[in-house]
Amino acid sequence: MKLDFLGTVIFGIVLLIGLAVVVIFILLGIFVIKALIKYIKSEDVRKEKSGIRKSLGKVLKQHREECNMTQEFVAEAIGVSRQAVSKWENGMSDPSTSNLIALAKLFKISTEELLHEVK
Repeated sequence: MKLDFLGTVIFGIVLLIGLAVVVIFILLGIFVIKALIKYIKSEDVRKEKSGIRKSLGKVLKQHREECNMTQEFVAEAIGVSRQAVSKWENGMSDPSTSNLIALAKLFKISTEELLHEVK
């Protein structure tokens, strides 16, 4: 009799654990679906942010090329690595304020003119 009762209790516990696992997977699925929907709806915002970063990079690259300068020359002139200049032009990072001022001087334009071209 004790064995039957113990078996029933163990079966009940296993059943509850299984039910809990199913509920957790359902909730996890709901959270994943909600996150995907939010990500999909944010496409316009992501494109806009990407466009802004690329715009500064394009402006920097345009001025560098108009001045017939290489990335290496620009890097040496303002005291940064060539990789830093490449990242700025590719929109992977933005130059610091002091580097932006140095770039404008190197390109023989004002910082305001340089930034005004960024959309």
